[in-house]
Formats: sequence, structure tokens, C-alpha cells
Amino acid sequence: MAGTPSPAQAPQGQPRPMDHRSISYFPGLNGLRFLAALLVVMHHSETILRKYGLPHWDALGLFRNGGTAVTFFFVLSGFLITYILLREDRETGHVHVGRFYLKRVLRIWPLYFLLVLIGLVLLPLAVKYLHLPYQMPYTAGQVWYWFIFFLPGIATFKFGHHLLEPLWSIGVEEVYYLGWAPLFKALRKHLPLVMLAVVGIKSLMALLAHWQVGGPLFAYLVTTFQFEAMAIGGLGAWLVFTRGHVLARHWLFRRPVQAAMLLVLVAFLIFHGNVQFAPWRAVFETPVLASLLVQLLFLHLIIGVAVVRTGPLRLDNTVWDYLGGISYGIYMYHMLLVFASMLLLKHVLAAAGPVGGHLLHYAVVVSATIGVSALSKRYFEDPFLRLKNRLGNAALR
Repeated sequence: MAGTPSPAQAPQGQPRPMDHRSISYFPGLNGLRFLAALLVVMHHSETILRKYGLPHWDALGLFRNGGTAVTFFFVLSGFLITYILLREDRETGHVHVGRFYLKRVLRIWPLYFLLVLIGLVLLPLAVKYLHLPYQMPYTAGQVWYWFIFFLPGIATFKFGHHLLEPLWSIGVEEVYYLGWAPLFKALRKHLPLVMLAVVGIKSLMALLAHWQVGGPLFAYLVTTFQFEAMAIGGLGAWLVFTRGHVLARHWLFRRPVQAAMLLVLVAFLIFHGNVQFAPWRAVFETPVLASLLVQLLFLHLIIGVAVVRTGPLRLDNTVWDYLGGISYGIYMYHMLLVFASMLLLKHVLAAAGPVGGHLLHYAVVVSATIGVSALSKRYFEDPFLRLKNRLGNAALR
């Protein structure tokens, strides 16, 4: 890398400088994954508590971060996938698009389609024969093709909220990466311009939707398909890969700046819509610009935690790594377990009062979700992941 001494050039007795083009593991990101998944659990918990007439804290900003947390997942996904493609191109001299698709299939599809099976077949049967107090908003015949072709958000648009609603973000990522790998291979010499173009075009479409051009479906699709978030993550990966040694010394990543940025982000997550201060609202409620700002704050957090590692937030230990490792399952299973908590504990939660009921609800839901996700990871997902890892190792030989 230009401007960075090679390991052989490092002065004797000093640690070898990081080669930002061959990072195989980004510490701390698993912890961020888990925290984002937990925000989604909190958001849907309060929504369902309200739906069932139980005490809820749905009006508080901290408990309305489901969409924001998914935006973080998009930025993180764009960062990691683009970095992996850049590293593969450097180490092998090409990008194997077919292998990229197969690895995505092995990582994402098994759990995705298991949830589709549960939500479209097993759950309706349980509702019917066990007389569960839940009304399915659609039949499998009405929506199966949306789920099969990774457009589950259309089911939400047409039929409203449902227990498979979290799958919309998986569909968005699969649609994005269907085009991203071949586009990367064809235009990798112009990668920054491509990603800036994605951000620009998507921002223009968001403005049109805000001005009510194109109708409700257009507005929903523009809001849902956050390709700009994944492109911003990809830009961050390109900066780390090509300018990592500069970022490590840049004033944007000095410890006081990282602390200030983190404070702003945490304040936004805790309060956002609850703050009526005019400058705050101008920053965080301006259409398009506000969402881009939050995505950039997420990217700054990702690079600071996983690459520069001089900031105040350190999440690289075995506990965070484990919880982050099962965060995909936490995200996918949690709605079913929140629903089960309502069925089994509704009267107990109501009797426990607002505080006691919430403590009991989250103790049950979080522990059950972690337990189910851990079992799923070990006995269902891991066999596919081992095959995926073997494909990755083969690509680098």
C-alpha cells in the first residue's frame, strides 16, 4: 500500500503496521450487531404490547429504533461485503461472482426460508387448530411468491403488519447484492463513482417520494430499498482498503471526535422524535439529509470501532462476539417469541404493572430469543456456514 511500510520495512522492535488491504476479521462489529438486533427486539416488543392493550413505552424514542437499527445493518453489510470483494480481487486477481452468490445462499437462505415455512405454513396451522388469538393478515396463496422472490416488503405494504415482517430487510439485501457483485466486477476501477451515483440517484428518488411523486407504492419502495445505506457502507470499505493508513491518523478519528460523534448518535437513538428543540429537528428530521447523516454516523462508528480502534467504545470480547454471532437468528426469530410471550403471559404482564411487566417481558423474550438463536446457530445454520467457509478458503488458495 502506497505510503505504508511493509512488514519487512518496519523498524526492529516495533509492531508491524496494519495492512488495511488484507483484514480478515474486524473486531467489535459482532457487538454492534447484537446491540442493533436488541433495538429491533425492543421496537417490536413495544408495538405488540400496545396492540394487545398492555402498558407500553412505544412513545419513547429509545423504543422506536427498529428501522434505524436495520439501516445500521445495511451500512454494515455494504461495508463488509464490499471489503470482502476488494480483498478477493487483490488476492486472487478476479471476483468470482458465482461463488459470491453461492456463499450468500449458504449464509442467508436456510434461515430465511425456514422462517418462511414457519410463517406461511406452520403458524397458520397452529392458529387454526390451537385456536390461537391471532388473525393472519394474508393466506400463503396470496403472498408466497413475494417471499420466494425476496420481496416480502410487498406483503407488508399490501396486508399490513405481520409476524414475518422483519424479513423485508433480508429481501432488500438479496436484491441489492444480486446486482452488486457483477457491477463491482465490471466497474471496480470506478468503484467510488459507482457508489456515489447510487447514493445520488437514491437520494433524488427519496426527494420525489417526499414530494408525493409516484404514489404510495413508489414511496414505500424508496423507503424500504435503502441501497444508499449499503453504498455508503461500501464507500467506507473502499476508504479503509485504499486509505486505511490515512484514516487511522485523520482528525475525524481522534478519540475526542469519536467520543463526540458517539454521543450524538446515542442521543439520537435515545431521544430522536422526543426532542422538540428546533436545531435538533432541523438536523434529524430534514428529509433525505437526516437519513444520510445517520448512515454516515453509523459508518464512522463502524470504522472507529473495527479499524481505527482508538475511540471510547470497545466491544471486542468473547461475550459480544458470541451474541453478535447469533444476531441473525435474534433478528429472525424474535417476532415469533414476542408473540408467544403475549399468548402465554398476557395476564401476568398486565398484573405486574408497567415496570414489572416490562422487566418480566424482556427477561422472557430476550433470554428465549437468545436461547432459540443459539440452538439454531449450532444445529441448523452452522453446517451451511462451514460449507460457506470452505468455499471462502478455496477462493484464496
